[in-house]
Amino acid sequence: MNSEQYIEVAIRLEPFSEEMADILTAELSELPYDMFQTDEPLLKCYIQKELYSATALKAVLSGYPVAASFTASLVQGRNWNQAWEDSFQPIVVDGTVTVKAKFNTGVPRTRFNIWIDPKMAFGTGYHHTTFMMMQRMLALESFIKERSVVDMGCGTAILAILAAKMQAGKVFAVDIDAVAARSAWGNARWNRVGKRIETACGDASLLQLNSYDVLLANIHRNIILEDLPTYVRSLRRGGHLLLSGFYKADIPAIRSAAEALGLRWAGESLREDWACVEFVK
Repeated sequence: MNSEQYIEVAIRLEPFSEEMADILTAELSELPYDMFQTDEPLLKCYIQKELYSATALKAVLSGYPVAASFTASLVQGRNWNQAWEDSFQPIVVDGTVTVKAKFNTGVPRTRFNIWIDPKMAFGTGYHHTTFMMMQRMLALESFIKERSVVDMGCGTAILAILAAKMQAGKVFAVDIDAVAARSAWGNARWNRVGKRIETACGDASLLQLNSYDVLLANIHRNIILEDLPTYVRSLRRGGHLLLSGFYKADIPAIRSAAEALGLRWAGESLREDWACVEFVK
């Protein structure tokens, strides 16, 4: 679906905090809201007019008393790409990986350089979680080389592109959002790794078509818990599962579910209360 008409939802947070804005951003991105902007004390969220549901929005906000009130209004004719550009900052991981867009200037080159050209339907995900996922991928570089990797919920395909640049044998990038899948396809080719990356639009059921040595999922906690059995079935023995997109407080639930499915705990990373965990099958 492609619409120039968007609904802007302005949520007043009392008290306002960046952490709560991040939590609501993660929750609302599942509805799916496309873009977010913080303008204290407001969190502004944007969704295509055809997809807006006041009932669904109220259901999410009812679990967060800090979301004191909200207003919804129709917006048209906005330069969405410019708005995204104004908010995006390049990501540099340990002086080894750089993720940047064409409009970012003055960013030094590193060993792995990733350029993205996102569409207005989504951005680049949460920088803390993306950062930690890339850190753990770097630690697994020798394992990833010539192995099969899947990036579930790939978005702009940052992780898939990094895996390909690390010489993975084959990379499968999947997203339930059709615009994201198309952008992932374009970004892979822009980074000259299109021959190594296959992109698809769909959910975790697509993973059962093959098996993988490394499975990456930087998604919301609830989706991870729901799809974890599928992840485990799709992972080869000795394979690594990297998960992020959730908070430190969510680790016990995810660890318990993963270990119940036979996975071995291999460690965690934390960055401003965001978490990234690793398991081995």
